[in-house]
Amino acid sequence: MSGHDTQVQDCEAWPGLPVQTGPDRRVADTGVHPTPQAAGAPLVLLLSAAHPPDDIRVVRKEGAALAAAGWRVRHLAPATAVAPAALDGVAIETFPRRPGWRGRLRALPGLARRAAASGAAVIHASEPDAWLAALLAARRCGARVVIDVHEHYPSRLDSRLPPALRPAARAVLRLLCRLAGRAADAVVVAKDGLAADFGVPGRTVAVRNYAAPAAALLRPLPRPGAPHGPGLILVHAGAMTRGRGWPQMLEAMALLPAADRLRLIGRFTDGSGPECRARAAALGLSGRIERLPWLPHPEAMALLAGADIALVLFQPGEENHRLALPHKLFDAMQAGLPVIAPAFAEEVAGIVREAGCGLLVDSADPAAIAAAVESLRDPARRAALGAAGRAAAAGRFGWAGEAARLVALYRRLAEPEPVPASRAPARVGGAPAGTGL
Repeated sequence: MSGHDTQVQDCEAWPGLPVQTGPDRRVADTGVHPTPQAAGAPLVLLLSAAHPPDDIRVVRKEGAALAAAGWRVRHLAPATAVAPAALDGVAIETFPRRPGWRGRLRALPGLARRAAASGAAVIHASEPDAWLAALLAARRCGARVVIDVHEHYPSRLDSRLPPALRPAARAVLRLLCRLAGRAADAVVVAKDGLAADFGVPGRTVAVRNYAAPAAALLRPLPRPGAPHGPGLILVHAGAMTRGRGWPQMLEAMALLPAADRLRLIGRFTDGSGPECRARAAALGLSGRIERLPWLPHPEAMALLAGADIALVLFQPGEENHRLALPHKLFDAMQAGLPVIAPAFAEEVAGIVREAGCGLLVDSADPAAIAAAVESLRDPARRAALGAAGRAAAAGRFGWAGEAARLVALYRRLAEPEPVPASRAPARVGGAPAGTGL
């Protein structure tokens, strides 16, 4: 891991919480049953300026854990073409927003007004502009604010600035992070390496993107050597960009036997899709690449599980890649696939080493990627690595412990604040039914 564990507070233990799923899906029996949401339970508003209505971390992990513990939970997110009315116990509400950063900035005042009018006891905000909207709303309505940190924000401008200006930009952004941390009631970080930038270790809680139970994968691991056709199927799931390694994937594919195929599940988020298709055609790979759009998570997981090797190929040069802890890693582990991942990515590499679930390579070197694939041609070796990953995803790197830490934080936030008599009553009036508070 990243070495910042000493700055991250682990809250008191709470029994492992199941993550609720939709009515048509099977659920892993964790031995703990959800607490019914009381009609008068405090409302948690999950506030997103950019995340989709059904975001995995925000809704399917954090929101579902809080709903299972008895809170009323609502996710306020930008509108998409299709959005469910509710998901995993979380009510979904959307708002119109124009695309791009200009659209996000223009939407900020309205987002703050909606949050203030929501009646939420706690506003849980997931991006910097949502943090600001939550803090502004709290001044009007008295809600407590939790800021959820998914990325290393001080380095976000590095790629847009000349090297000489990057240290100053990082210093300014780090100062803004510290101010946000001090203004919030709590800081939740998705990776251990993000905690130091906020400077409030006593109010910082790590809730990592570990593996949530996936009902679609409650099945035996495939038998070693189970046939699906000649060659291997390599798979990459999630957002695709140049920085996430599609050029290196294509160059590596060109070095592999013609029977091997590459399955891409997800969107190109940097506009490089046409360039990728052109490069694949130039390398003679068009017929060996299966391109699939963004899919609902259960469908994507089923396609992932039908492959042989998962690729996580962040490229060096970005701090967020060094500290990455992507859902796709845990999805691959749950699917029982061996993972080829970058050795420089500290968080990812630490998990792959500890779990013994894959190979670490120089992700900028197509020959190294191809060599790793060749070393995994033995189906028995793939099955052993995949089984190790699945066991780690169900245990050491499972979501239950992270859900427990989040729920424990909210239990503390539900406790009335000791305030002078001259001040208004405590901002959170009570705890959900069944919390014992």
